[in-house]
Amino acid sequence: MKKHIKTALIGATLAAAVSGAWAQDKAALIKQFIELQKPGVEALARGLVEESSLPIARAGAGYLQTQVPEAKREAAGKAADAELKKYFDDTYPLVRDKAVQLAPSALTPVMEQNFSEEEMRQLVAWVSSPVSKKYQELNPQLQNALTEKLVAETRASVEPKLRALDTNVAKALGAPTDGGAAKGNGGASSSSAAPKAPAKK
Repeated sequence: MKKHIKTALIGATLAAAVSGAWAQDKAALIKQFIELQKPGVEALARGLVEESSLPIARAGAGYLQTQVPEAKREAAGKAADAELKKYFDDTYPLVRDKAVQLAPSALTPVMEQNFSEEEMRQLVAWVSSPVSKKYQELNPQLQNALTEKLVAETRASVEPKLRALDTNVAKALGAPTDGGAAKGNGGASSSSAAPKAPAKK
């Protein structure tokens, strides 16, 4: 009886040790995966910063096209683009560094819950492979290619809808729709056109 108990205890101890080793291996794999995802995390931060300035850029473009004399538009547009770039250059590093800092605590529980150790091995192997790296490097180019064609093909249909939306929202809010208020107070009116996006690095 004592022999059986001793054997059971040894087996339980070995099982716990193996389980602990697996857990450590899985944790190490998750950590490695998150480190490999750093470029993607930084790209996410870049997108958030760029998107945050879009409403201001669009409103500024509307004001530029409707309220600024044509002779002054080029200089004013360049000045506005410079401010947008300054905002990006100041803000992106802050958001990028915070995103990289938060990624482990945010992503680890999700990866831990949804992937086995073997799946993590396969995932890390794929992300580390030359084919995956080549795809990740090419992915922005693929997205840009689709975005450019999509914008070109839908611009004629979408811009009138945006202008109608601008007018209808102004009417709903009781705001002037002829640009008079913008002239009077220097405010910016929204528009579908926009200054160039903040310069990407």
